[in-house]
Amino acid sequence: MPDPLNFRPMSPAMPEGHAPKSAPALTRVPREQLGAARVLVVGDVMLDRYWFGDANRISPEAPVPVVHVQRQEDRLGGAANVACNAVALGAKVGLLCVIGHDEPGERIVQLLGESGVAPHLERDPDLLTTIKLRVLSRQQQLLRVDFENTPAHEVLLAGLARFDELLPSHDVILMSDYAKGGLTHVTQMISRAHAAGKPVLVDPKGDDWERYRGATLTTPNRAELREVVGQWKSEDDLIARVTKLRAKLEFKALLLTRSEEGMTLFSDEGILHASAVAREVYDVSGAGDAVIATLAAMLGAGLTLVEAVGLANRAAGIVVGKLGTATVDYDELFN
Repeated sequence: MPDPLNFRPMSPAMPEGHAPKSAPALTRVPREQLGAARVLVVGDVMLDRYWFGDANRISPEAPVPVVHVQRQEDRLGGAANVACNAVALGAKVGLLCVIGHDEPGERIVQLLGESGVAPHLERDPDLLTTIKLRVLSRQQQLLRVDFENTPAHEVLLAGLARFDELLPSHDVILMSDYAKGGLTHVTQMISRAHAAGKPVLVDPKGDDWERYRGATLTTPNRAELREVVGQWKSEDDLIARVTKLRAKLEFKALLLTRSEEGMTLFSDEGILHASAVAREVYDVSGAGDAVIATLAAMLGAGLTLVEAVGLANRAAGIVVGKLGTATVDYDELFN
């Protein structure tokens, strides 16, 4: 089977105590090359709803601000935001997910229709489509309210059957897990994608990573990795814990996103570190979405994982300068 991550020789795997190799210079990818990438995003979608207004007084009923809402904005969130990020870079993207027969579900359908993402939607009449409602004043978030429940078993099985149909027509499979129940059958999906020779990228959630066994690449942040391997005491300790985890769960590679410390790639070919792009941080929400979407698009376009990591690091540096769930487009990434 061909290497699903298109690795080229980087350097021998480094022993503990040695500094990781730095990421190489960024590779500019022609638009037409990215346009040939076919990415299937599977996971939990949600509607990110923003209420903007002025908060000039305190409520007489409780010591909380009163917000006079003057503007509302809806954005695609979760796996849908991941899909939008890959489309913004120029890839062809399908999205497999479950939504409800309710107002936010219809709003997601409408927004997907405007996004360029090819929707493959399973509808559950009893599901409350996930909403994350944020109330903001003067660009500061005052409150977030979540609405959610779990999809029905029958709808999830229908999604698994749809996955089998979509698998042959996509180059890269991306699992975006927000622990809302949409990836109940993720283990079977990974196994089937692996059998088809397709790389599987997973943005993980929770402390049960056994369900992601066999994934080609996982992209945890520091908090998500600590939940699984515990707190590391040094860089050598981190390397040892990640090496053990990868061997146990058969991950070909793991990319640890480290906020202001950049990101570190662990693989059999070595350890690679990309320093954070220096810029003002405005909002970190959606940074992980931009990272994994960029990786998937670049791998689908034929880049090596090392090349893709450098571009994903740049995408993260751009998106944290934007408010809320946002995307990075081709011109922003390469200009």
